Parts: sequence; C-alpha cells; structure tokens
Amino acid sequence: MAQIPRRSLLLGSAGLLLLTACGGKDGSAGGGAAERGSPLGISAIPDQDPELLNRLYPSVASRFAEATGLEVTYRPVTDYTAVVRAFEVGDIHLAWMGGLTGVQARVRVEGATAIAQRDIDADFHSLFIANSAAGLAPFEDVTGLAGLAGHTLTFGSETSTSGRLMPQYFMAQGGLDQEDLKGEPGFSGSHDATIEAVAAGSFEVGAVNEQVWAATRAADEVDLRDVVVLWRTPGYADYHWLARPDLDEVYGAGTTRSVTDLLFGLDAANPDDAKILDLFGAEAFVATENANYDQIEAIAAEQGLLA
Repeated sequence: MAQIPRRSLLLGSAGLLLLTACGGKDGSAGGGAAERGSPLGISAIPDQDPELLNRLYPSVASRFAEATGLEVTYRPVTDYTAVVRAFEVGDIHLAWMGGLTGVQARVRVEGATAIAQRDIDADFHSLFIANSAAGLAPFEDVTGLAGLAGHTLTFGSETSTSGRLMPQYFMAQGGLDQEDLKGEPGFSGSHDATIEAVAAGSFEVGAVNEQVWAATRAADEVDLRDVVVLWRTPGYADYHWLARPDLDEVYGAGTTRSVTDLLFGLDAANPDDAKILDLFGAEAFVATENANYDQIEAIAAEQGLLA
C-alpha cells in the first residue's frame, strides 16, 4: 500500500478510542456498552484535519447535552473502522457517518437508523484532481477516467464513500481498472491528506470529497496552484447521523426526537448555530432514512466492503 506524507497524524490530537467492550454481529453489547445513567457517547469518522474535528464535535456534544438534558461525551477515533466498531458494541449511540460506514454499521446493528443529513448530502459529489505536472486535462464524461491509466492515484480512507467507494465505482464505469494505474492506489486516510499529496506531487491523481475541496480552497492554507480538477462525479447520498436502535431505551424516551429537533432547528441566522453549520459545511440539516443509502449498500456489496 502506498504511503504519503501527512500534515498531521490522526493519532495526534484526536487520540485513541479504547474499545473495551465486545459485541456480536447483531449489535448486542458487552461489558463496555453504555448503561442507563452513563454519558451519551457520540463520535464521527475522522475524514478531515483533527484540528477541525476537535473544534466541531465537542461543540456538537454540548448542544446535544442542552437538547436532551443528558451528559454527552465526544469520543474521537483514529480511523473509520473504529467508529463502526464503537457503534456496534454500544460504546457510542450516535455517530456522524459517511454513506459506506453508515451502511456497514447498520449491517452489524439491526435496527440502526439514519436520522439526519446535511442539505448537501442527498446529492453529494466526488472530484478527481491532478497535479498539473501529470499533463492531464479536465474531461466532461465518465469515459475520461480511462485516461488516468498509467498514472499514480490515491484514494482517501479505505472505507470513505466520497474518497474511495464512489470514485472506484465510477472508475469501473469509465473503463479504468485499478490494474491500469501506475502501481497500487494509495490510501491517504483523509480528504485533506489526499489534497496535500496531489498538491505536493506525491501522487499524480487523487479522489476527494467536493465539500472538503471547496473548504480547502476557501481556507487558502494549501498551495493549489499546481492542482487541476479533472472531473466531478454524478451525485449520490453520503453523510448522515446514525442512531442505535436502543438510544431511547438507554437514555430515555424522546432522546432521538430531541436530537433531531435540535439538528433540524439549527438556524444560520443564529451566530451559535451558524458556527456549527459552517464547520459542517452546510446551511441546514434535513431528515433522511435508511432507504436513501440503498445504492451505497449495493455498490459496497459489489466491492466486498460489507464484511
């Protein structure tokens, strides 16, 4: 597996979530699972710079606590797999998941429910970006992906929806096999790292989340003068908040409703709400449901990513 330089290690400020419980495939909780009266644990996939995540999710935990009257704890993790596992064993009951990790968690925890997504998540997009030194020009159709043959490419996390699953799906649609690439594809671990790797020339091409790309350009902290956007994928469903089926049983009737009421009530005109929405890269949260991720589940099954 190819390695790339990183601006910051996810081990750093995020820390390691120690999973002390054990659970079955049905989501049954072991000794480390939450019990009535314990803090409500929430977590999120580490898809961006830990510094940003550590600004966002403690604020979210505080707002969830206000809405529910519970003690709420944000539990950072070092990789996507750790979020799914923590959700499976009951160490966390609410998680900000990508489309793929959400499907993986629902396969392991029967009855888990997608309860909210951002306004941008019903029609989300990936970008293929390239270092200009690769000599690649933008294209308008999926068949243009075949032109990436003979070039190096990095995905994001191995279980990222926008950084691996859907880009790999569209590569197949465009007639590009991974064997056609120069060497094995890399896995950067996050969208920020993918952008940095392509900008530095460590990889010629990268597959990245469109929203993170836009945020990176707006922040102007990475030199993108040598990076070109090759293609924007068609839309698909992606990020969402996922709730365990025993959330209300463990933390009290109406807990799920209190959380969704808070999320749906966030108002960009309110400065405190605006800070959270801005960090999420959204203008609002809206309702969603498990069926919206049927396409993701089908593609994940095809790629062998549900086991």
